[in-house]
Amino acid sequence: MPRYEYKVVPAPSKGRKGKGVKGAEARFSYGLQELMNELAGEGWEYQRAETLPSVERSGLTSTTTEWRNVLVFRRLRNNDAEAFSPELLPAPAEDDAPGQLAEKPAAVAAKTPAGTAAQQAPAPVQAPGAAQASSDDQPWDNGVEDTSDVRGLSASLEKLAAARKPSDSAS
Repeated sequence: MPRYEYKVVPAPSKGRKGKGVKGAEARFSYGLQELMNELAGEGWEYQRAETLPSVERSGLTSTTTEWRNVLVFRRLRNNDAEAFSPELLPAPAEDDAPGQLAEKPAAVAAKTPAGTAAQQAPAPVQAPGAAQASSDDQPWDNGVEDTSDVRGLSASLEKLAAARKPSDSAS
């Protein structure tokens, strides 16, 4: 895991003059831009701006709370920059078709209790619009489950299920 060092600097309170920069708002933005570019040139990456309380002395015996605006930067530590190497994810296997679900890995199947339905790998699912193999042993699937084995339905639901069930003569 990479380790960072942080730098916190006060946010500019006044603008900076620049060529073609006119107006207080533009000068302030230009001053902030120049500060951020200077630190970026030294390898510092801008993180965020914060407004934090600062308790300060006021007179001889009292204190007041002043709110300070600061900018937070970070960079990799010098000794960790060489050690940092991001890892690439493994490429998908070439035998996996883009429209099919991958089968469950053996490690996951081994952790599943024996005798459960979750232990069996799901059948591959065809992507929408993909060509299906024409075979007489595979029934036509319209995406709706067959309700013929369901018992105890009301008469209106049985009538609706019968109307939506594909007829055998259509194939």
